[in-house]
Amino acid sequence: MAHFIDRRLNSKGKSTVNRQRFIRRYKQQIKKAVSDSISKRSVTDVDTGEQVSIPTRDISEPVFHTGKGGKRNVIHPGNDQFSKGDKIKRPDGGGQGKGAGEGDASDSGEGQDDFVFQISKDEYLDLLFEDLELPNLQENQLDKLVQYKTYRAGYKSDGVPSTLDIVRSLKGSVARRVALTAGKRRKLAELEEELEKLKNDTHEHPIEIAAIEAQIEALKARIAAVPFIDTFDLKFRNFEKRPVPTSKAVMFCLMDVSGSMDQATKDVAKRFYILLYLFLTRTYKNVEVIYIRHHTQAKEVDEHEFFYSQETGGTIVSSALKMMQEIVADRFPSDEWNIYAAQASDGDNWADDSPNCSRILHSQLLPIVRYFAYIEITERQHQSLWREYNKLTQIHSNFAIKHIRSIEDIYPVFRELFDKNVSTQQGAA
Repeated sequence: MAHFIDRRLNSKGKSTVNRQRFIRRYKQQIKKAVSDSISKRSVTDVDTGEQVSIPTRDISEPVFHTGKGGKRNVIHPGNDQFSKGDKIKRPDGGGQGKGAGEGDASDSGEGQDDFVFQISKDEYLDLLFEDLELPNLQENQLDKLVQYKTYRAGYKSDGVPSTLDIVRSLKGSVARRVALTAGKRRKLAELEEELEKLKNDTHEHPIEIAAIEAQIEALKARIAAVPFIDTFDLKFRNFEKRPVPTSKAVMFCLMDVSGSMDQATKDVAKRFYILLYLFLTRTYKNVEVIYIRHHTQAKEVDEHEFFYSQETGGTIVSSALKMMQEIVADRFPSDEWNIYAAQASDGDNWADDSPNCSRILHSQLLPIVRYFAYIEITERQHQSLWREYNKLTQIHSNFAIKHIRSIEDIYPVFRELFDKNVSTQQGAA
């Protein structure tokens, strides 16, 4: 009988393989836990990992084993505490066998804790945005092209004459000739000094003088044989082409900050905006975010002022749309940028302004944006702005409107807006 012993060291990535296998096997349970976590997390930690809990019964596996069989003799221990007919005292606690703890007791007298599994940020986002895609992305050819920009990148030894650096080449030539002839020139100087002494001596030294002169001529010939410039000395300016990212996107966040938008409504909007931003950064290399807040007047602000400024007033939604149009024309040409926009509001607007918003979207913004999503955060009945926007969904496939009533609706609505399995034509929710 042969025995095989595997003495190979465990691979460093072995735990990673096992981890991915576990995620694939229990993907549905983990995805449900990730989806539920969205409504419970704060705004600042949406892009971190998550600790998910999976019921033990969901990860239990069938086990084959050999059952008890055959004839066996068993001796059971005796009972030294109770006699026949004795009554057993009920355990202390909440009654019905629950004990003194706060959790729920098992009806069978035993149980197991849920299995807690920690997933990383990347795993969390992969599960969060699985089966989602950016609508109309296939229409944009910029993300399929690679543009290059030329940069200086030192020197090289070969090239075309137009890129030859003469100064750099001459410096190399001087350095090479000094390195190759320095020893010979020192020897030549010594021989010339010795020759001068022999010639000035009162005694004649014809043989020695002839020998030294022969050495001097040989050294001069060897020094002269070193070329003034060699192909090794030539230095050409080197230029490299580096890819320039063309897959660029800008996300416009438009939000109503009128008196009816309280902080809870703004927090719901912020959660939706962060989901959209994280989704875009996983598709594009560069994502710019432009925040525009408005009441009766629109203003471009930073993120902190966008969500936490106390400035308020009436509501004219068209002011934000006009400002977005101006910013796009000035800084984000549609032939170079993928433009996305998300507008959050509670639906309040001056009745005369809603048709104006519809005209601006129809003629100016929707023809140049990849996708425009309007989310209305309110529990009230829809008003004139919703009705005007609903008409546009029948005309433009890159425009969608959705209704959010609470924090729990954010992620389901987000998946509806970007689900790759449904048509990009979005209707009213």
